[in-house]
Amino acid sequence: MKRLLLFLPFLFLACKTSDTSVKPASDDFREFKVLDSQYLEKDQIFGNLLEEVVRFRESDNLKSLILEQSIPDIQEAVASGKLTYRELTLFYLKRIYTYDRENPKSLNAVISINSNALKQASQADDDLAYLKSQGGQIPLYTLRGMPILLKDNINTVDMPTTAGAAVLLENTATPDAKIVASLKQDGAIILGKANLSEWAYFFCGDCPSGYSAVGGQTLNPYGRRTIDTGGSSSGSGVSVAANFAVAAIGSETSGSILSPSSQNSVVGYKPSTGTFSGIGIVPISSYLDTAGPMTKNVMDNAILSRALGAPYEVIDSYGTNDFENGTLEGVRFGVWTSFKENKLYAKALSDLEEEGAILIELDDTRPQLNGFLKLLNLDMKNDLPAYFAGQSDSKYRGWDVEKVMEWNKKDSLKSMPYGQKLFQGIIDEPSLTEEELWKFKTAMTATAQEYFDKLIKQHDLSGFVSINNYTAGAAAVAFFPAMTVPMGYDESGEPYGLTFIAPNEEDKLLFTWAYLYEKISKHRVMPEEYRD
Repeated sequence: MKRLLLFLPFLFLACKTSDTSVKPASDDFREFKVLDSQYLEKDQIFGNLLEEVVRFRESDNLKSLILEQSIPDIQEAVASGKLTYRELTLFYLKRIYTYDRENPKSLNAVISINSNALKQASQADDDLAYLKSQGGQIPLYTLRGMPILLKDNINTVDMPTTAGAAVLLENTATPDAKIVASLKQDGAIILGKANLSEWAYFFCGDCPSGYSAVGGQTLNPYGRRTIDTGGSSSGSGVSVAANFAVAAIGSETSGSILSPSSQNSVVGYKPSTGTFSGIGIVPISSYLDTAGPMTKNVMDNAILSRALGAPYEVIDSYGTNDFENGTLEGVRFGVWTSFKENKLYAKALSDLEEEGAILIELDDTRPQLNGFLKLLNLDMKNDLPAYFAGQSDSKYRGWDVEKVMEWNKKDSLKSMPYGQKLFQGIIDEPSLTEEELWKFKTAMTATAQEYFDKLIKQHDLSGFVSINNYTAGAAAVAFFPAMTVPMGYDESGEPYGLTFIAPNEEDKLLFTWAYLYEKISKHRVMPEEYRD
C-alpha cells in the first residue's frame, strides 16, 4: 500500500481517506464508469460569453503577470496599468475553455460560468478609473476585481447550485450564501462554480473522489489518470492548481478541503468550526461543516479569510499582518512517529527544526470516536431538508433525502452510476430526539478535544504537524483548525501537503506557521502540462 495508514481507525466518508482513494502512480484509472459529464457541453457552459472567450488571445506578457502570481502582485499590475480586471477575467475564462473539457488535457474542474463575469470585471475597471481620478489608490490586499470560483454546493444568485447532483440542475433561484455576499462586498468577481465529489462525498460510497453526475470526473493536473484529486472540494483544488482562477472556496466536514489541497499542491485552510457562516451551503452536518479558502499561497489565503468574515485580524487591505514577522523559534509541535516514514514529511520536520521549532514525537494512540458515520447520517437527515426549506429554489420545498433518491432512480445510469449507498444509510439510520442527538455529538467532540488537550498539556505543545488529511477527522470533531501547505512531490510526481493543526479558535497561529514554512520551503510548482 502506497500510503501510511490513517491516524484514525475509521473511514471518514465525507472525504475519501488517503490510503483508500489514491492508486499507485503506475495505475491508470480505467475503472471510472464515467469520465465526461452527461449533462454539460463545453460551449454551453460559457453561454453568452463564448464568442468573446474564443476570440481572446493570451500574450506572454499577460501570462507573466497572472500565472502563479499572488493577489497583491496582480493588484499591483492592475494599479500600474499593465493589466485590467477584464483582461484578468478573460485570461482565466480562456484557460478554462482551453484546458477544462473536451480535449486531451481535460480536467473537468468547472461546472458553470457566471454569465455576468465580464460585465462585473468591466465595472471594476470603471470603478478603479474613477478612484484614480479622485486621487485614490487601490488597496492591494483585497479581492477587488479578483475572479473566484465557488465549490458548487455554495449558493450564489449568479448560477445554479447543484452539489454535483443532476436532481439539482434546476436549483437556480437561490440567494447568495452569506460568505458569497461577503466576498462580493470585498469586490470579488464570482467567476463560476467548481466541480466536487457529489453531495460533498456523502452520496455514493463506492465512487472515485472528484466524481459528480453534473460535472463528470475531475482529474488531477499533476497526473490526470494516475493521481487522485482528493475530495470533496476536488474541482476547487484542481482549479487553483491549474490557474483557472485567482483562488477558490471549498467546504469541509472532515478532510474535504485538506485532502484536495494537498493532492493538488495548494494551500487549504479548514477554520475552527463556526468561523465562517454556513448559511446557503448545501449541508452534510451543520455541526461540523465549514467553508474555507483554497489558494496558491498563504498570503492569498489570509486575504480571502478576511473577506469571508474571519472574526480575528489576519491581515488588512494594505497588507498589515502579524504573521510575516512571526517566528518558529521555540514553537513546540507534536508529530506522529509513524508519519516520518514519509520522506517529504521527515524533510519538512527537519526544515522546521532548523528554524528553531521543537518537535515532540507522539505515539499512535488514537481517540475512539465511535459513531462518526452515525453523526453524519443523523445530521444530514435533518439538515438537508432544512436547506431545501429555506435556502434552495422554491421548486425543492419539502424535499428530503428520500425524495432525492426516488428522483435518481428515474435515470439511474446518468444520475447515480455508482449507486447511492450512503444516502440509503441516512434513510436506514434510526432517528434520535433532538436532546439525544446533541448529547451524542457533544460527547464525541469532548473525546476528541480531551485527546488533543491531554497531549498539549503533557508536552506543552503549541500545535501539531501532520500530512495531508491524515488527522483531519479528529481535528474536525474537536473543532480544531488546520492548514495544509505544499511540502513537495514524491518520486511519481504526486503532491503532498504539510498540515498544521492548532487548538480551537487559535486560527491565527496557523497563518504564522504556514507562512514561515512556505517561505523557507517554496515547494509549490505549477503542473507541467498546464504552463502554456
